[in-house]
Amino acid sequence: MGILNLTPDSFSDGGLYNKSKQAFRHIKDMISSGADIIDIGGESTRPGSKDVPHQIEWKRLEKIINKFKKKFPKVFLSIDTRKSDVMLKAIKHKSDLINDVSGFNYDSESIEKIKNYDVCKVLHHMQGTPENMQINPTYQNVLLDIYDFFEEKINTDFKKFKYKKFIIDPGIGFGKNLKHNLILMHNISLFHSLGFPLLIGTSRKKFINQISGRFDSKERIGGTLASVLYTLQQGVQIFRVHNVNEVKQAILIYKKIISIK
Repeated sequence: MGILNLTPDSFSDGGLYNKSKQAFRHIKDMISSGADIIDIGGESTRPGSKDVPHQIEWKRLEKIINKFKKKFPKVFLSIDTRKSDVMLKAIKHKSDLINDVSGFNYDSESIEKIKNYDVCKVLHHMQGTPENMQINPTYQNVLLDIYDFFEEKINTDFKKFKYKKFIIDPGIGFGKNLKHNLILMHNISLFHSLGFPLLIGTSRKKFINQISGRFDSKERIGGTLASVLYTLQQGVQIFRVHNVNEVKQAILIYKKIISIK
């Protein structure tokens, strides 16, 4: 899953792809580098970020989403949004997946509005909101608490969805400290028992800096690859990343090495 942020303030690449020409060039590059899914967002959900009105968010997305399926009809289109109005407009423009980092908790109307559409949904965990999620996040047991969150949602709110096309994302960096993130990555295979594909987003995230210290780098490719390959070993199927080519290369090499007998 290649990331396209159409925002001025995303933590890693805010403002780089806001013009249509730059955005479509980046989409094309990610697809040629091996992306099967393009995840497009118009609102930053980095730690400390503020809410963006849905009108502004859609204005950032509209030109790209309107033309996406005409230019790339076979590529899976994902929309990273918390707002039901944006979800509906994206679905009407043939989006395949809704990626809501709030776990469909931010907008109380979102489930009701999209429940009958045949689209995939990412069930993402986040403690708190982007504005406050990194202010002392606490759990009794981070692994079991998040597992219970997904299990309860699947058996209650998510029963309303007509099409049970869910993807589980434990939300690395969304209301978690370093230890929480490491426990989740170390034990992520637990979530397979929920019965849905797993997605993980570790690309360029702060935990890499927290561990690597003076060996940190701008794009954090080394740390991203380490986390991708470790969780790949545990059966994770989808990786949300900025550096598509490097991750694709690493996965191909890893799979080739482990397949040799």
